[in-house]
Amino acid sequence: MSSITELIHSIPVDPLTGAISVPIYQTSTFVQDAPGLNKGYDYSRSNNPTRAVLEQLIAKLEKGSTGLAFASGLAAIDCVIKLLKTGDEIVAVDDIYGSAFRLFGSVYEQFGIKVHCLLVLKNPKT
Repeated sequence: MSSITELIHSIPVDPLTGAISVPIYQTSTFVQDAPGLNKGYDYSRSNNPTRAVLEQLIAKLEKGSTGLAFASGLAAIDCVIKLLKTGDEIVAVDDIYGSAFRLFGSVYEQFGIKVHCLLVLKNPKT
């Protein structure tokens, strides 16, 4: 079975309605029986059923154990950079997204993480 076919057959059916497309849960909060006692979801920023399915499908597609989805590219960059420690170095292209560039210089360089921005020469024939 191809990985695309396997992925398509991995999309869960909504148990409430039988829908074959994952519902998009736009709610930000979920009912809790008591503080910390919930059905796996309390606040959308920490976990969301729609995002959970996406993460599971990405992990399966990439043959990984875990998939992670973020609200933005900058949120993903910030999360990965927090795995670094003093003395580590980042190599980035000179035309990186402006907020990422500012995050590197304004925040992470003060923690001893060195940032190198490389000039990318574009082929004038393309």
